[in-house]
Amino acid sequence: MSKLIKPADYTALLTLNQTEQAIKKIKDFFLSSLSTELRLSRVTAPLFVLRGLGINDDLNGVERPVSFPIKDMGDATAEVVHSLAKWKRLTLAEYQTQPGFGIVTDMNAIRADEELDNLHSLYVDQWDWERVLLAENRNEAYLRRIVRKIYCAILRTEFYVCENYPQLKPYLPEDIHFIHSEELLKLYPDKTPKEREDLICKTYGAVFIIGIGGKLSNGEVHDNRAPDYDDWSSPNESGFLGLNGDLLVWYPILNRSIELSSMGIRVDKEALVRQLALQGKEERKELYFHQRLLNDTLPLTIGGGIGQSRLCMVLLHKAHIGETQASIWPEEMRRECKEAGMQLI
Repeated sequence: MSKLIKPADYTALLTLNQTEQAIKKIKDFFLSSLSTELRLSRVTAPLFVLRGLGINDDLNGVERPVSFPIKDMGDATAEVVHSLAKWKRLTLAEYQTQPGFGIVTDMNAIRADEELDNLHSLYVDQWDWERVLLAENRNEAYLRRIVRKIYCAILRTEFYVCENYPQLKPYLPEDIHFIHSEELLKLYPDKTPKEREDLICKTYGAVFIIGIGGKLSNGEVHDNRAPDYDDWSSPNESGFLGLNGDLLVWYPILNRSIELSSMGIRVDKEALVRQLALQGKEERKELYFHQRLLNDTLPLTIGGGIGQSRLCMVLLHKAHIGETQASIWPEEMRRECKEAGMQLI
């Protein structure tokens, strides 16, 4: 498997039984820490939603959702969620959640178009969270404040895990570095976005890259984003576009950066109209979710997703995400992983 990274002399530091127990400890402890930091209440979330309402997320805009007909609803089509950014916003409106408070849920998804490797799986599990904010908090300073709270919860969880399993040693830096994707381009103008991420993360250990989805000065985007959840086209306090971003850490076991979270301040109706026009998807304005936003019946929010299996992988010093979750992998990848000391669940 050409995309499989096989670290030299890799040895898992925990047995399979210890790994399963540690996964449970991480998930319970981190959820509690995150909920406390951001004042989030846990809610139950759907595995699938109806097609045609505009509720499912388009992520990069090209992934195809897994779908199926519902016999008892006249063969109406349901789609397995990609994530829950829009659903969470509808739920906050229904629960009449006040600014400064929010919700968090366990999101499980199937992304059939993923290219499978050490970090990418058909099965996606993440903590999906969303928090109501005031109009005056739709700015970069507030975004940074929330990112620091999330990173504090990650650091606290790393300490907890290492206390329980002394063979694991903490390595994440105490602070997280912020940089805009345009600044990153100017630092490394001859590199690809992924190469730029690796270079900046290797330098600082933990980085939040602001502004994902809007065009940079070279006419390209750092990474694609759908037009109707994150706000990537509004100017921020640094003079660049974008009120969203990705949280990444440097992972020495794979000698590369790893994205743990994608998050951001969500579109208001002005940003929604602008971004739909920029991507030529103005027909979406007629969908249920978009009508709710345009008619001012949805709250202003900030939110994102934090990968559960990825966080477990990073904190347990694993070399493959299949060591912290059960999924389907090509037989050739399973064989190569076993030979390299990576025991996939």
